[in-house]
Amino acid sequence: MAGHAPNLLAARRRRARHYAMQALYQWYMAGAALNVIEAEFRSDYDFDKVDGDYFHALLHGVAADADGLDGAYAPLLDRALDDLDPIEHTLLRMGTWELRERIDVPYKVVINEAVALAKKFGATDGHKYINGVLDKLARELRKVEVGAGA
Repeated sequence: MAGHAPNLLAARRRRARHYAMQALYQWYMAGAALNVIEAEFRSDYDFDKVDGDYFHALLHGVAADADGLDGAYAPLLDRALDDLDPIEHTLLRMGTWELRERIDVPYKVVINEAVALAKKFGATDGHKYINGVLDKLARELRKVEVGAGA
């Protein structure tokens, strides 16, 4: 039973990322107000098994610094930002935000979660691209953690 609580938190955060990706995609594509999007998601979906605080932090954190996040990973791209698939763009922003702002989350978890969402929602090989970019970024933003082989 000791391992149950971390697994429950991981599952709640996985759902938070899932909804945050969809909400940020909607914000990116339609430009609707974040508070309206968040309210819609919280009323349309069962948030009992979602880390609502993490959803809120991701949604607002990514949107508040979208340009700064883009600037962090853009040098690692092999194409222009405008050429990114909207799902890939959203996931790179989310992954970058988590790597930069949530050092409590292991970098491997951040990358694996972004890759899983890319497999579910993105283009055929988009997950490989997400993995490559976030892996390079983790070496910059999480040097100590990556170097320790954590």
